[in-house]
Amino acid sequence: MLTLNNISFSYQKNRFILKNISTNIDDTKITAIAGRNGSGKTTLTRLLMGLVHPNRGSMILDDIDITKKEPYEMAQYIGYVFQNPDQQLFASTVFEEVAFAPRKLGCNEHTIKKRVEEVLKITNLQDVIWEMPQVLTLGQKQRLSIACALAAKPKILILDEPTSGQDCRERTMLLRLMRKLNAQGLGIIMVTHDMDILAEHADKVIVINQGELAFDGTPLDLFSQKELTLKLGLELPEAVCISQELGLDICLTPMEIYAHLHKRG
Repeated sequence: MLTLNNISFSYQKNRFILKNISTNIDDTKITAIAGRNGSGKTTLTRLLMGLVHPNRGSMILDDIDITKKEPYEMAQYIGYVFQNPDQQLFASTVFEEVAFAPRKLGCNEHTIKKRVEEVLKITNLQDVIWEMPQVLTLGQKQRLSIACALAAKPKILILDEPTSGQDCRERTMLLRLMRKLNAQGLGIIMVTHDMDILAEHADKVIVINQGELAFDGTPLDLFSQKELTLKLGLELPEAVCISQELGLDICLTPMEIYAHLHKRG
């Protein structure tokens, strides 16, 4: 369990970007972070990466205080995948890219080789192990970024707008990978503006609005409150809109709509 206790942060004195954020994030579930641009989502993820530290409050992961840990220390607790994978890929080969984190953590070469092969198999990149990261497709780069984070064996993985700019095939592959990793026990924090993905895949939603925690609950609880959802600058998922037009109970996915219509006969 990742517990945030009254987290506040400011770059300038008395101008707080985050104000008294308190929540529990289950490190066995998929949690989505949503909100308008400029709401404080990025700052919250920077805190979780150890790039900045809160002015007040604490962050506790499974009884370990990670509040003041530096990025290289944080990697073994919380991994991060950028929206644009080119921002974090720098090595000459896929192998060296993935080997960087475990090597930085002091692993021996045997362990490094084993971890690289393991995470490349998980992310279906074993066939490009000696390729240059720069020549890979966008989807492959995104999965490589995930492999790099997994090599440090974190308990939680943050995905920033994971499907942005991807075609349907790559998007499907990435979402399947996310679900697979979560089923294997990895906690997922997904930062997204895509309410359809959020509705279908998230177990919990955290909405940040003007630096404050505006909502903390399930997707169903959020989208059952249409007025609140729109007030927070979010859109209703397509399945929610269609189910309401059909006079059904709120459905979060097309499959739920089908199931309800099937019951009607």
